[in-house]
Amino acid sequence: MPRKKYTAEFKTKIVLSILQGDKEFNVICSENGLNPNMVRKWKQEFLQNAHLAFGADSERKAVQRKEDDLKKKNDQMLRTIGQL
Repeated sequence: MPRKKYTAEFKTKIVLSILQGDKEFNVICSENGLNPNMVRKWKQEFLQNAHLAFGADSERKAVQRKEDDLKKKNDQMLRTIGQL
């Protein structure tokens, strides 16, 4: 039987429920039919990567600038080759 794959949205919903503390950890796991060890890993991964939520936009802009620069260089090289 193949392992069930959970979406990022579902994992986020579960982790946020745990962090809010409205229900006990084990209650959330049992209500959703989830292995507590797996959910602990989700929570750990979520917390380790939380800082990315605040820096993603600037990183995306930097990648876009680099991509634009590479396209310009590529176009320039193609024009140079065409002149040969």
